[in-house]
Amino acid sequence: MKSKILTLILLLTATWGNAQDIKEIIRQADEKFRGSSSQGTMTMIIERPNWSRTVTMKNWTMGNDFSLIYITAPAKEKGQVFLKRHKEMWNWVPNIERMIKIPPSMMMQSWMGSDFNNDDLVKESSLAKDYTHKLLGEDEIQGFECYKIELIPLDDAPVVWGKVIMWISKKELHWLQAEYFDEDSYLVNTEILTDVKKMDDRVMPTRMEMIPADDEGNKTVLIFESMKFNVKMDESFFSQQNMKRIR
Repeated sequence: MKSKILTLILLLTATWGNAQDIKEIIRQADEKFRGSSSQGTMTMIIERPNWSRTVTMKNWTMGNDFSLIYITAPAKEKGQVFLKRHKEMWNWVPNIERMIKIPPSMMMQSWMGSDFNNDDLVKESSLAKDYTHKLLGEDEIQGFECYKIELIPLDDAPVVWGKVIMWISKKELHWLQAEYFDEDSYLVNTEILTDVKKMDDRVMPTRMEMIPADDEGNKTVLIFESMKFNVKMDESFFSQQNMKRIR
């Protein structure tokens, strides 16, 4: 009897340890794109069967709770600013001098006509904290040996997805692919991350493609042009007042 109890305890401990390891793998892979704080420049290319559009921007983040994006081109959108503070999001539109608060009900809406939504922009949910994690197996992606991990949201988590499947390289902990499903387990978007290179103090994927499942020929490409991590920054930087001043 004691032997059976000991075996059960060892199995439970191993399962718990494995779950904790998977959670840490996801946290580290996600953290590569932010650090404790970051600032950088990015290019977004919205591709459609008959046209494409390019948007360039500057980006600042501090942890998971603060982010600010300033649009630098095209001329029509230049000067627009998007701010996230904790669970709230605003958009400053200088042409009409209007501050617009984006409600939670619009988190799944397209961001600037792209295949990214507002939730992708602000990352209100945390992949490490707001989901349960299960190792499904291992795959090879882009020549990297990867963990294939299933994420199911906690009941009270502020998430928009019903399920996420992620591929993270085992050795380097690069986030290389993700599939996003709705509450009915229907595939909505596939995210592919490539072009691994050195950015400031780390090596990371620098090209992100978001491909919608139902719109053939559509995709949005986000390219990290330059990034600096763990820069000195204060919470006061992420304010509505600064949205009107930032350049």
